[in-house]
Amino acid sequence: MERKINLKKLSFLVYGLGSSGRSVIKYFKKKKINNFFTWDDNKSLRQQFKSKNVSNLRSVFQNVDYIVLSPGISLKKAKYRNNLIKFRKKIITDIDLLYLRNENIKTIVVTGSNGKSTTCKIISHLLKRNGFSVALGGNIGTPVLSLKIRKKNYFVIEASSFQLSHSKFIRPKYAILLNITNDHVDWHGSMQAYKESKLKLFKLQKKNDFALANYKFKNIFKRKKYLSKFVLSKPRDYQKIKYEIQNSYLRSNINDENMNYAYSLSRLLRIKKKSFIQSMNSFIGLSHRYEIIFKKKNTIFINDSKATSFQATKIALANSKNVHWIVGGLPKKNDKIDLRYVKKNIVKSYIIGKNVNFFKKQLKNKVKFSVEKNLKNAVAKAVEDIKLFKKKYSTILLSPSAASFDQFKNFEIRGNEFKKLSKLYARKIN
Repeated sequence: MERKINLKKLSFLVYGLGSSGRSVIKYFKKKKINNFFTWDDNKSLRQQFKSKNVSNLRSVFQNVDYIVLSPGISLKKAKYRNNLIKFRKKIITDIDLLYLRNENIKTIVVTGSNGKSTTCKIISHLLKRNGFSVALGGNIGTPVLSLKIRKKNYFVIEASSFQLSHSKFIRPKYAILLNITNDHVDWHGSMQAYKESKLKLFKLQKKNDFALANYKFKNIFKRKKYLSKFVLSKPRDYQKIKYEIQNSYLRSNINDENMNYAYSLSRLLRIKKKSFIQSMNSFIGLSHRYEIIFKKKNTIFINDSKATSFQATKIALANSKNVHWIVGGLPKKNDKIDLRYVKKNIVKSYIIGKNVNFFKKQLKNKVKFSVEKNLKNAVAKAVEDIKLFKKKYSTILLSPSAASFDQFKNFEIRGNEFKKLSKLYARKIN
């Protein structure tokens, strides 16, 4: 058994006072860890924690043992980026604190460019339905330090590349790497740095831990000489039982990768095939992830607002027919729209957002498109065009391939707006 670290003997700077940072402060107070300071580049947030604020931040950087950095903070853009870079070896995350306490916890940590939240939700549901005590958190919503810590718990944690980039103590019992595609390159600086952040999931694992990934990572795993047991995720195994599942959402090809990993994990946890199938039949999907809102006549409305890169959108386009595709927003750095294998599924595209020229250039001579003033106009135009094209059935798909911040506060608000507009304009479909 590893030695538990006494956090009371250490000093900390909590840098970033969003939901993650506040959960760290609450955790420290609960555990009576008093030697910590707080900071946020936003003055109004700093003022909420005056009792633990600092007058000489540079001195604190130098003297504390650890800097607990909120995951959204970039070392390139932070106000005190020079100090953060100088003392980078001290930077940890809220997830690290969970491991530093060594509560004898069993963790299942999931990362990847696409599908993290859905996979975490599937795994959490699967475990609960099979009698496991489960806590779900991390990047999916609830900060890990806000979860109830019980020794019998399995902690299912969604870890973003931001969190993993700064993590130094994360050691999952079961580490799952779903995929790596072009994403967050502007934040990490390069694709290689982004990839390395994901691979940190395996770095501290021991011989009795498990690493689940596909064949693309097998050679990397061996080359880096990770100690854990590499479990090759085999799509064939899941395909053998896929059509025994009655849940149409999970049986859709769009969830094949997520389900493949969930099934691989279920076998490691000795959950019987029959129990796996029964559990999946009662699963309800997450909002904004290829969410079928409703059907009107022969038209299907699908909200895929969470698709902030083309790789995510490509999966949605591949699984839809006669698509009226709403696209646009803030594209990811170096992202490219390759429609070679999905062009046949697209009837027309509707470009929204401020980066119109990027999307016009990407779609030119590939598919029909129009530029719309906003999401409302795009939905209205799509409904109008459905009458003109007269297909046997049609799909109106919001899958933007871009972040939402030029038009909406987040992808959830964008998706909810699409839901409202779809129901409003669907009345005009005869």
